[in-house]
Amino acid sequence: MRILGIDFGGKRIGIAVSDETGFLASALKVIENRGEEKVLEELKEIISSFEVEEIVIGLPKMMDGSLGREAAKVHSFASSLRENLSCPINFWDERLSTVEAQNILIQGNLSRKKRKKVIDKLSAVIILQGYLDKKRI
Repeated sequence: MRILGIDFGGKRIGIAVSDETGFLASALKVIENRGEEKVLEELKEIISSFEVEEIVIGLPKMMDGSLGREAAKVHSFASSLRENLSCPINFWDERLSTVEAQNILIQGNLSRKKRKKVIDKLSAVIILQGYLDKKRI
């Protein structure tokens, strides 16, 4: 069973996908957020080609656990997905996932320009891998 991981952003959306066993998350791509219709079209293609059965979206919580403006945008995006896709959708606390991704890329000596191109999909991997690890416990 493949699971799709999404790191939703206003400009870019990081996408990761699990292996068939649901054990390992891999970076897939970054979708430029050029409007809901185009994003949905790309996601439908990905879901179909990878036979995705579940979606996990990173939920940006505040450090105290409360939900802010960005979380409201993610909930709105998830509602749109629910209306247009048949996969179950779950949320995963993504606090500090971007910071973790940034640190990994800095340790890998990637330039700022190169980090900008991959940080969103690495964040999606971190979100999805956290979800997969928790699911196995």
